Amino acid sequence: INVKVAPVGGFTVTDPEYGNGWVVSATPEGVITNNADGKQYPYLFWEGGKEGVVATPKEGFVVAKEDVSATLEKALSQFGLNEKERADFKEFWVPRLSRTPYYFLTFISRSEIDRVAPMSVSPKPDTVIRVLLDYKPLTEATEVEPLTIVTTEREGFTVVEWGGIVRD
Repeated sequence: INVKVAPVGGFTVTDPEYGNGWVVSATPEGVITNNADGKQYPYLFWEGGKEGVVATPKEGFVVAKEDVSATLEKALSQFGLNEKERADFKEFWVPRLSRTPYYFLTFISRSEIDRVAPMSVSPKPDTVIRVLLDYKPLTEATEVEPLTIVTTEREGFTVVEWGGIVRD
């Protein structure tokens, strides 16, 4: 499988080494083997982009810090992430979302993700799920319009990408 991602602003970190793209083998269970070094990876990781290129949606969820995990669980399930993907996402993000009493949580639209970090995968997947969290720390709860999440039904060869915009 050939994977290429081109974030506006480039990469700051990749794992495994990106080079001119990743060339990997993957099993239906999600075991990824990088052809360049022969090592297995739980996922392909990249960090980068350019600050200010993504507009934060006005719709989302305002939640108390103790409700962040449950809110993410529900939203990620709606996006179509499986149990392991949801657990990995929450393991990374929940600790970062526990410093203030409330958070505004939202997700960047798929069209916006595709614009700021175009991705190509060959052979072409049957299903692609891209989830990008955006958040704002709050000292008090506010009212916001709820974000509507459209569920992606997984079928066949599925590529899942999840991440977030770090606002620490």
